[in-house]
Amino acid sequence: MISLIGLPGSGKSTIGRQLARRLQLPFFDSDRVIEERLGCSIREFFESEGEQRFRDIEASVIDELTQQAQGVLATGGGAVLRPENRQHLHERTRVVYLRASPDELLRRLRHDKNRPLLQVADPLGRLRELHSQRHALYEQVAHCVVEIGRPSVSALVRSILQQLGLTPADMSQPAPPNLLNSRA
Repeated sequence: MISLIGLPGSGKSTIGRQLARRLQLPFFDSDRVIEERLGCSIREFFESEGEQRFRDIEASVIDELTQQAQGVLATGGGAVLRPENRQHLHERTRVVYLRASPDELLRRLRHDKNRPLLQVADPLGRLRELHSQRHALYEQVAHCVVEIGRPSVSALVRSILQQLGLTPADMSQPAPPNLLNSRA
């Protein structure tokens, strides 16, 4: 199992889908799984139940998804806030931190109204705050780091495959569990 972590807007879902396709593995998006279970958007749930309750549900979903033998998992940006999530991600999966500056993320997210933590008067300030709170946690959990910058999605996928030591031959068939679950 390969897991993607990073701030909102770092491309975890988009890159994760293409990475899974290239490796012929199932793709899981923890936020989509949570929304399916809740029957509403994460934003609506945040507004009615609060972040703490959301994080409880997220921890349960991360625990469940990280027990899959193979696949690519895109996590929510705050998944690393809980110690149990960090442990499950690091011990059960190969974690890739998609790193981006708050300025780059704002460029990507400036028109996105579906991210509850960014619906504030100063989204750049909020992204800087989230980066300050989470960057060390992302680095602690990650087995490798990929700077997203402005490369294409396919270039980022190639970079991830290279950092994980997966060759083009590995991409023609699903990777064996020991390859994806080995620790760096």
